[in-house]
Amino acid sequence: MSNATSDAKGDAMSEKVLECRGVCKSYHDGSRELQVLRGVDLTVNAGESMAIIGASGAGKSTLLHIMGTLDRPTKGEVWIRGKSVLKMSRAQVDRIRNEDIGFVFQFYHLLPEFTALENVMMPGLCKNQPLKACEERANELLGMVGLSERVTHKPGELSGGEQQRVAIARALFNRPGVLLADEPTGNLDERTGTGIIELLWELNDRVKATLVLVTHDERVAKQASRIVHLQAGMMTA
Repeated sequence: MSNATSDAKGDAMSEKVLECRGVCKSYHDGSRELQVLRGVDLTVNAGESMAIIGASGAGKSTLLHIMGTLDRPTKGEVWIRGKSVLKMSRAQVDRIRNEDIGFVFQFYHLLPEFTALENVMMPGLCKNQPLKACEERANELLGMVGLSERVTHKPGELSGGEQQRVAIARALFNRPGVLLADEPTGNLDERTGTGIIELLWELNDRVKATLVLVTHDERVAKQASRIVHLQAGMMTA
């Protein structure tokens, strides 16, 4: 590999796509304040796979939601591709969330009355994209996640692992630069969950989407290129 090619690859991997700076999050329960995140500093680079690991209640999901602009920090800042979310308008934040970030949750959030194909098409249909283009993109993605033979099946006719694959395909519809996965195997048995994790790592490499995955499972975390430990709302070594 030439030095020029190597340098270009290194520059791409060093690009910061997400940054948390002194992120705190607290909630009030009457007169009591519950601190969930306590000054988290975190940088996510383009193309990497990161696992955020910690016990239940450590603040993992809250951090992921803040990174994905689904929630706002009580203190601190989140930067996406060098721009502060706090300085963006609501419309700008919504556009980034819809176009540059894909979400995969523990619960699949599929629409039960629609087929797998229709569920994957939804992000495009919501943006009034041409029907044929949406169908072609959805078919492509369902093939990518191994569900070419299940496109006409509704969620109730699919296994838990298949439903999660549909949810992953839907998350990739808009070609996001970042894929955020919150305990994506939490509702699956070990064997099925292993297949989902393998699929996410494969997609991280194949579609070059940055992957940030929240988990409590050390075995899952060890497959990521970087591991971040969260304990009582703080990053630990």
